[in-house]
Amino acid sequence: MRLSAMGDVAMTVPVLRAFVKQYPEVKLTIISRPFFKPFFDGIPNLEFFAFDEKERYKGFLGLLRLFQDVKKLKIDAFADLHNVLRSKVVSLLFALSGKKRATVDKGREGKKELTRAENKIFKQLPTMFERHAKVFTELGFSLDLSNPVFPEKAVLSTDILEIIGNQNQKLIGIAPFAQYDSKVYPLDLMQEVIAKLAENPTYKILLFGGGKKEIEILDSLSKPFENVINMAGKIKFQQELQLISNLDVMLSMDSGNAHIAAMLGIKVVTLWGATHPYAGFLPFNQSLENALTSDRNKYPKLPTSVYGNKIVEGYEDAMRTILPQQVFDKVVEQLS
Repeated sequence: MRLSAMGDVAMTVPVLRAFVKQYPEVKLTIISRPFFKPFFDGIPNLEFFAFDEKERYKGFLGLLRLFQDVKKLKIDAFADLHNVLRSKVVSLLFALSGKKRATVDKGREGKKELTRAENKIFKQLPTMFERHAKVFTELGFSLDLSNPVFPEKAVLSTDILEIIGNQNQKLIGIAPFAQYDSKVYPLDLMQEVIAKLAENPTYKILLFGGGKKEIEILDSLSKPFENVINMAGKIKFQQELQLISNLDVMLSMDSGNAHIAAMLGIKVVTLWGATHPYAGFLPFNQSLENALTSDRNKYPKLPTSVYGNKIVEGYEDAMRTILPQQVFDKVVEQLS
């Protein structure tokens, strides 16, 4: 069970792919929000169970109904990959019915030590992938994540090809937004990165985002360049996943798009502001060298937050210490 958020749900995918490869005789059922179903399409021995939070599974009585509905699938063990009140209730119900259960340890104490302003302990914490794998180990299924399996590149539909063209160009994805401003690279600097990449006619830059405001910003970023295309609002979510699977590299903030690209086996360059990959959210199978972080010499309190939701006075410009040339060089390095 993992209900949200988008990036967190995407981070379960590589672990579940490893599971079905190493235990082909075991059937998995993933309980999550209906929107995330395309993440799991094509994974063998995996059934998607849609969590209807607005009606059938709303409130405590809804969780009882969820338990009863899932129990009909003859579940032998329950893996709580979320560790929130709702998943804990369902996990407890399975335990009371005599089933094995295990819950992910989010390592809250270690994250608190990493992000506090005083007496900070700056060290790499276990990744969320390792934490998820540990849940299955506790249920009797040890996992090896060192030889990941990724899906084949999707065949792009006519709808997508009409937008991006069918030229033989390197496809660079850029997802410049995140849930919190402290994780967003300054747009004037991102414009510099885009302009520099666009100088190469063998590159096609595809911009990703969502919502009216983001679409307007992406339109302004793409407008000056023939080989820069704003994809936001033009294709459905499942088509977006298909397109991302065809990228040569994705440039992203510490956000959901980074994890979506990584779960599809795409090289990812990430930019980090208030947060830091040491908290365990480096995208799957990616090198720490591809995570460009803000200058901790100039901003020693970094990271100030696990999720980027804390505002620290004087740290608004931390990401400006990541120079556009650094970003450009790192993206190009992944293409060569």
